[in-house]
Amino acid sequence: MAMTYAELVFIPSPGMGHLISMVEMAKLLVDRDPCLSATVLVMKLPIDSEVDLYTKSLATSVAATRIRFVHLPRVNTDTKISSGNFLTHFMESNKPHVKQAVANLADSTGSTRRFAGFVNDMFCTTMIDLADEFGVPSYVFFTSSTAFLGLMLHLQSLQDEQHVDITKFKDSVAELDFPSFRNPLPAKVLPSVVLAKEAVQPFLEHAKRIRAIKGIIINTFDELEPHALGSLADLGAPMVYPVGPILNLKGETKKKADGGCRGGDIIEWLDKQPPSSVVFLCFGSGGSFSVDQVKEMACALERSGHHFLWSLRRPPPKGKFDLPHDYMDPAEVLPEGFLDRTAGVGKVIGWAPQAAVLAHSAIGGFVSHCGWNSTLESIWFGVAVATWPLYAEQQFNAFELVVELGLAVEIKMDYRRDFRMESDFVVTAEEIEGGIRKLMEDVGSERRKEVKEVSEKSRRALVEGGSSYLSLGRLIEDIWNNVP
Repeated sequence: MAMTYAELVFIPSPGMGHLISMVEMAKLLVDRDPCLSATVLVMKLPIDSEVDLYTKSLATSVAATRIRFVHLPRVNTDTKISSGNFLTHFMESNKPHVKQAVANLADSTGSTRRFAGFVNDMFCTTMIDLADEFGVPSYVFFTSSTAFLGLMLHLQSLQDEQHVDITKFKDSVAELDFPSFRNPLPAKVLPSVVLAKEAVQPFLEHAKRIRAIKGIIINTFDELEPHALGSLADLGAPMVYPVGPILNLKGETKKKADGGCRGGDIIEWLDKQPPSSVVFLCFGSGGSFSVDQVKEMACALERSGHHFLWSLRRPPPKGKFDLPHDYMDPAEVLPEGFLDRTAGVGKVIGWAPQAAVLAHSAIGGFVSHCGWNSTLESIWFGVAVATWPLYAEQQFNAFELVVELGLAVEIKMDYRRDFRMESDFVVTAEEIEGGIRKLMEDVGSERRKEVKEVSEKSRRALVEGGSSYLSLGRLIEDIWNNVP
């Protein structure tokens, strides 16, 4: 009897952080079950990104033999990318292209190869309508924390069932009770998207749609967020599959003009530093600061006396929505003489190979924006974090790390550098230095022990018999049980 093969369509959000983790999720599935294959539909934002470079680098990898990429035509939307409604309009504009790509795929399947369903990113829930049209089940891949999923579901209930205006919490000093947290959550760390009137409704529509799908695949693991996972059933969530940490630990996508990989000089520098001596400052693909803030950071690093590796990037021009770029000469924004005075202990760089840096024995602490992918990487490598969130749900993640889980120290939890709203204060050198000292000098503390223990648990979760390994098995079983 001929084997039956099943094909899943993956629809990631167009940002690199979402795309990479969804591809890693697809790899997990096809590596685990040789009868599964994946087609990833790649939507393109109207700003420069490294999506093409990344997908080409995967094309030659062994893991990608049953993962193929379909690049959808770039769409023109007249909605500004900085608008609260941009993502909604962007997804709707891409829907016809997604439908055509899926129709082509469905036509190419036969009696031994079945179209099994959609796996949609957490911000691509509008594509659930297409899955219904094709008569296949939908799953959502949630690239943030379980606690954040709980927040979305709870806020949607507050708005739709109790008629609470969520945006009233903007500038509020209230502390709020959320089922996915044991501790009260300060309103000041709610994500900007739920505090902006033009953005909150489209955002909470995702939560409404998520309630109606087949299952939620979450990039987390049982041992990290037991309380949050336990709260989801009462919040009306469908079946949940925690399968993380899903990480791209080998992902080198940056190429030099001569074809080599960037980052080698950074690792060489780290090789010369004492174990656990270096504080690493890195703020993700969208992280940048004003000149005034950069000077305060430099002053703090110099005064702390600690070895440092600082990924410093130029903000996009004011009013232009784009990603930061490397400085041609960082000295132009640093205090005069800073690079000379710190030459023996520090290194200022542009882009950083973050996973490779965090894996290095010289790293003793990580000043982070608290993006969820970066959070999971720091946990995986057992590196303690000082939180400095910038945008998206990072303030919320910082609170979870510091207060709820006790895995991090705080530099600033409510700082925002977000196109929807921005902090009007500069974090002082004294505050930054205090956070760095607390991060680097609490060797032997309960926090550091907890970080190491959770790191070990993150690795055990993925091996045979681990919590995420078993959860992935249940997901695969559910996929096969629901193949049309």
